[in-house]
Amino acid sequence: MNMVKKIRSGMIMDNPWLHRLKKIKYRNLFVYAVLVLISYQFLYPLLRMISLTLMSEDDIINPVVNWIPQSWSFGNLQTAWRVMNPRVTLFHSVWFSGAQAFGSTLVAAMSGFALARYEFPLKRFFFLMIIVSFILPVPVLLIPRTMMAMSFNEIFQIQMISTPWPQLLLAFGGQGVFSAILILIFYNFTKMIPPALDEAASIDGANSIQIFYHVILKLSFTTILVVFLLSFVWNWNETYITNTFLRPSPHGINLMPSRLEAFESLFGQFAGMGSEIQGPGAELSPEMERLNEAFRMSGTLISIVPLFALYLLVQKHFIKGIENTGLTGL
Repeated sequence: MNMVKKIRSGMIMDNPWLHRLKKIKYRNLFVYAVLVLISYQFLYPLLRMISLTLMSEDDIINPVVNWIPQSWSFGNLQTAWRVMNPRVTLFHSVWFSGAQAFGSTLVAAMSGFALARYEFPLKRFFFLMIIVSFILPVPVLLIPRTMMAMSFNEIFQIQMISTPWPQLLLAFGGQGVFSAILILIFYNFTKMIPPALDEAASIDGANSIQIFYHVILKLSFTTILVVFLLSFVWNWNETYITNTFLRPSPHGINLMPSRLEAFESLFGQFAGMGSEIQGPGAELSPEMERLNEAFRMSGTLISIVPLFALYLLVQKHFIKGIENTGLTGL
């Protein structure tokens, strides 16, 4: 019996397939460990945000309670709701980000189609300028854009600063937030479409506009969705450019991310809604600091819920579009 066991154990040890299975198992464990660590980096802020949002004031100031509340409460969420005023800011944010995303998507589709299908003078130069526009820092580009808006205001006597028009014109002019990436996405996808389809449409009498609409756009639904969603999210979260052009004024619009950025200063206008909160720079006790953090986390949760809901609605098409455009590493 001992001899049989030794022979069997020797056969198992000498089996190359078992060695491969062990290597695959160890490799999978390593991959899973890396994925868990990466997931933790993304999920920790979200879970912490939800935990603080649903804590009562007693749980927040209690050093023993860290993650799971002892008594659930929506008081922080109600307070942040009043400060964020989503009934107004949500509508303004959706139409403002949506209009910019529409303009950026339209320009990106036309630019990507032209660069992928046509040869024209200085094509490489324009392609290089698109890449350079992405490399240049935003403040460097923002200074001449602001000067142009002021000059337009002086020449035509049309209010530009403190209105959404500068950013809308930039989006429809191909200078929106990360427009260079959106153009490259459409350029890459258009290159994947066989030129024979364009030639067949041209033989049937279609011109460039008809080819663009009936061939390229109708085959690019998922790509259009990806570009629109990326542009929408980037414009939604953009506050630096927005705060430069949309300066406080009676004619301005209230955006949810900008209101979140000024959350602490806005909170002072709502005294008596709950616990006290002090402005930035004040010396706070650990308990008050946790209360401040809970209110801010509640406001942050309110601001990201619309984006999360939008992604849930279109996640299948979005993932398919990412695969079609070859941006799996995005």
